[in-house]
Amino acid sequence: MRARDQGKAEKLQEKATNARDKGTLPIRTWKRIELWAKICVVTLRDPILRFTGHLALLTLIALGVWAARLGWDTLPLDAYAGVVEENESAGLTPPTILRLGIADLPPYAGGSTQLAGVGRSTDIHTVFPERPRLEVITYQVQEGDSLFGIADKFSLKPETILWGNFDVLQDDPHRLKPGQELNISPVDGTLYEWHEGDGLSGVARFFGVEPSEIIQWPTNHIDPDMDPENPDIEAGMLLIIPGGHRSLVSWSAPRISRSNPAVAKVLGPGACGSIYDGVVGSGIFIYPTPLHYVSGFDYSSIHPAIDLAGSTGHAIFASDSGVVVYAGWNDWGYGYVIVLDHGNGWQTLYAHLSAINVVCGQSVYQGDVIGAMGSTGNSSGSHLHFEIMHDEYGKVNPHNFLQ
Repeated sequence: MRARDQGKAEKLQEKATNARDKGTLPIRTWKRIELWAKICVVTLRDPILRFTGHLALLTLIALGVWAARLGWDTLPLDAYAGVVEENESAGLTPPTILRLGIADLPPYAGGSTQLAGVGRSTDIHTVFPERPRLEVITYQVQEGDSLFGIADKFSLKPETILWGNFDVLQDDPHRLKPGQELNISPVDGTLYEWHEGDGLSGVARFFGVEPSEIIQWPTNHIDPDMDPENPDIEAGMLLIIPGGHRSLVSWSAPRISRSNPAVAKVLGPGACGSIYDGVVGSGIFIYPTPLHYVSGFDYSSIHPAIDLAGSTGHAIFASDSGVVVYAGWNDWGYGYVIVLDHGNGWQTLYAHLSAINVVCGQSVYQGDVIGAMGSTGNSSGSHLHFEIMHDEYGKVNPHNFLQ
């Protein structure tokens, strides 16, 4: 124990003893003095004083925070004028007024304090994920629609639109017309109308899928336990065949040789019936139209040709030298058609013409005017449907050969 505390303790003890002997202090008072002396003796005085001081400081801070939240910092000093005057009249030292709150600061001159980051905004709209469609719906063709545009609108392949609407389009994209009602499958594949006597295994095999893929599609409503060779499926029911596919029917001219042009009789009255011979081409092809860009369908698996732009009456040129083996109307939607056989395994077709300037068996040379552009047959506007065929390769992409 420090000497100072020891001396204070002895003096307090002495005062307490004298007061007790003389009876000058109440018993309660001298007992308190005696207790404090004992506390000093055991060195607890300083810790108690420090604890009391800290407690008082914390209490003051808490009162300050509480007062700031109540808005005391906005009260004018005049509110304390009465207290100050009373203290001065009583000869007391005026109290120090503590103004709580946030001090007014000068404007910040360091530029914008806005931090770059991701802005947050309140949006009460809830986005629910779109559920996948499971059933077939119908779509009415609008003015300006194309097969590829309709397919893209429903996130399907163009072949799916053709396969699901053979009775309307007959696998020919040129047959698309405003007002038609098309079946739109929920998934890429094909649709099949069930016939009496069909077997599920045979239908699946024809479209290149497993029977289970047809059975498991929910809206087909097929009992998985039924006999696949004799299923209880109502005739006329439209089945969805996910992933199903088949060969597309081509309505363009078959290979028409100059030795047997009569094979084209199935195409229409433009067929030539006699055997011809004549000029042979070079195997080099030029553009058959004044304009060299596509306006309509480009080359694809469902359109093995290109539609070249132009206006009705524009000249159509022979892409290479050859002999006319078809010249006239085509019953399969191509309108007025010319087919040239080039005598070297190659053949070219020119469709939707408004006029024909050649006759069957005529020899023509590369660059000769053979007809005029038009919009005859199944056509939505003036253009030239142009095909290049070869005996060995079949129909090829004209873009790879035109110069």
